[in-house]
Amino acid sequence: MPTSVSAGAAPRAPKPLYLNFGFQVLAAMVIGLVLGFIARSMGPDAAGGANWLTQTLSTVGSSFVSLLRALVPVLVFTAIVASIANLRELQNAAKLVWQTLLWFAITALIAVAIGIALGLIIQPGLNTAVTEAAARAPSSTGSWLDFLKGLIPSNFIGLQANTRVGDSGASTSLSFNVLQILIISIVVGVAALRVGPAADPFLAFNRSFLKVIHKVLWWVIRLTPIGTIGLLGNAVAVYGWDALAQLGWYAAAIYIGLFLVLFVVYPVLLQAHGLNPIRYFQSAWPAIQLAFVSRSSIGTLPVTERVTEKNLGVPREYAAFAVPLGATTKMDGCAAIYPAISAIFVAQFFGVPLELQHYFLIIFVSVIGSAATAGLTGATVMLTLTLSTLGLPLEGVGLLLAIDPILDMGRTAVNVAGQALVPTIVAKRQGILNQAVYDNGKAIEDLDVEVVPAE
Repeated sequence: MPTSVSAGAAPRAPKPLYLNFGFQVLAAMVIGLVLGFIARSMGPDAAGGANWLTQTLSTVGSSFVSLLRALVPVLVFTAIVASIANLRELQNAAKLVWQTLLWFAITALIAVAIGIALGLIIQPGLNTAVTEAAARAPSSTGSWLDFLKGLIPSNFIGLQANTRVGDSGASTSLSFNVLQILIISIVVGVAALRVGPAADPFLAFNRSFLKVIHKVLWWVIRLTPIGTIGLLGNAVAVYGWDALAQLGWYAAAIYIGLFLVLFVVYPVLLQAHGLNPIRYFQSAWPAIQLAFVSRSSIGTLPVTERVTEKNLGVPREYAAFAVPLGATTKMDGCAAIYPAISAIFVAQFFGVPLELQHYFLIIFVSVIGSAATAGLTGATVMLTLTLSTLGLPLEGVGLLLAIDPILDMGRTAVNVAGQALVPTIVAKRQGILNQAVYDNGKAIEDLDVEVVPAE
């Protein structure tokens, strides 16, 4: 949990390595991999189901993700409303908004171009051991009509109910449409600004509520090492290397693309703006690391916002707007590289030729439709949206689901890295970046320090 330090107090002594949050997560990854291999080697239980270790890992991992998901609706609403209110304090707010959206599009365009190039060079659909028997249509798909209809809230809290009828009867599950919550939040935030002083008590309450939610989420985030053991361990126990080997070239293409965007494109953009890439990664790594484990951009939002403001030197008023917006719409991994390579894989696997206009459609969907992913784990909606736009068989999604959790870790890490990168670049271009803070390059262990002014 954060430690309070009075301004002007003597610097803290370095924490022991085992208390370092980054070290704890890395150690948890190793433990999770080991336990996963042990669980897989144990085989199924006497009834043919998952053994006790696999079930334990699955329960621990899913519980951690459930805790993150439980806070998503209220976190998105309060963060977006607060961010819009903070724009009042910026003189060039309109220009910052458009610059942010422009750089969201520019980086997405670069990422999808890399995805298309890798799909054509590596040809993962022709170099695969998976059989057509594994092809099956997903239970839910994305379409432009559904996407546009999804922008219109069906109720004020974006709550959706899904009912399924099975052999054992009907079951209803509740979920939140994050995209609808985003729209509601923007409308409420703009309305509060237009109301004027009468809305000040509401905005003050919202800011206070947001701080409470951040505190609760920080408690959940401190459980990340435990959640990491469950998530990684269960992935290894369930999937092992078998499914990965069958889709080896496809997985390689995805991760090569993610690597190029994260460690080549982003550093080049930073260098072009006079920013040290090493400092960027040193400062943003806590958020990138948490995103890799949690597979949730929104769950990582408080960490991303904190490193963007405290470590990268982006003004609080702008960071509070750009980072929450990016957490719901900025997806270079899930909405650019992944759908581009996956669409080419499906086309190659089913022998469907793609022409020049199809590649332009991939670019269009990736740049414009990225909000469909809505910051949650998984990118099936974005993939099905791309396939349906191209007229490719949706059954191809079934070929790729076997290793989706493994890919989603890398995708989400790149998503979050981009969500911190764009505000940093825009702030630098607009002359509002605190260069001294950026150049300081805070270490990971400095992330959990809250500075309290001395009285």
